[in-house]
Amino acid sequence: MKLGVSACLVGELCRYNGQGSNDDFVTKTLKNYFHIEAYCPEAEVFGTPRETIRLVNVDDEVRVLTTNSKKDLTDTLKEVSYRYAQEIKAKKLCGFVLKSKSPSCGMERVKLYQKDSFMCEKSATGIFAQALKDTIEYFPMEEEGRLEDAWLRENFIMQIFAYADLQDFLDKLPSMGDLVEFHTSYKYLIYAKSQTSYQLLGQIVANQEKMPLDKILELYSLEFLKAISLKSSISKSYNVLLHIFGYFKNDLESVEKKELMESFEEFKDKIIPLIVPIKMLQLYTHKFNKTYLQKQKFLHPYPSEMKLRSIIEAGK
Repeated sequence: MKLGVSACLVGELCRYNGQGSNDDFVTKTLKNYFHIEAYCPEAEVFGTPRETIRLVNVDDEVRVLTTNSKKDLTDTLKEVSYRYAQEIKAKKLCGFVLKSKSPSCGMERVKLYQKDSFMCEKSATGIFAQALKDTIEYFPMEEEGRLEDAWLRENFIMQIFAYADLQDFLDKLPSMGDLVEFHTSYKYLIYAKSQTSYQLLGQIVANQEKMPLDKILELYSLEFLKAISLKSSISKSYNVLLHIFGYFKNDLESVEKKELMESFEEFKDKIIPLIVPIKMLQLYTHKFNKTYLQKQKFLHPYPSEMKLRSIIEAGK
């Protein structure tokens, strides 16, 4: 899997001051699971080191101006950013980690200055980040600063693995039966995101209108990407745990049911992390050979070695 990253986050000396901004989560964790592809539109446009730039409101239009010389570099930066975005789309990258606060890479709350003034408000999106949003619908993107939040980190990693899974699925020219199997494996993960998406995707797969397969795949892909872009929550995950519990009601002893339900409640009350009830469910899934559950991505959405569900703060 290929993951895009702002080049400074992997230590490339491409910032305005000729330095990098190495990020541990990117270089020590993500690099173990993804082929990292680094991008820095500013370095290509302006070189390194360089005069700093800022986003400026000029007649209600966001422009890119150099801080001291006031040179307008908007069109050049946009051309490179949208070219990179098209390249990233063609390469089928599964997501992107952006440098926060950057006039090119910041996803949100980037400083937008008033013309000829030091006054600013944190209301803008970086030029490159906007190009990615415009070019690739529901593309998984996060800033390195926001990924310090365990909840955002877990949701982002879940999203990019599901995004890559869909890409691989579509590349294999699937049949309708393949789509049913793919959808079945994601049912509970989608349910943990949105009941509305869960219902819509089920209706698409049911295909009551007898639409051709290519149309079904197009509709399904868009709704799937929309669904996985949503954030899960403790309450939604708790409901999924209860649904899965139903598969064992005739298999478990009363004491086992009691312990399992207690783990659900303790997860809901933020006493234990999600991995605890998940591991219990995985144990019973294999013990009683629940093949339907063994295929559920909700129980194993990404490599367990990433330890993202082992943190209580990963749930909100």
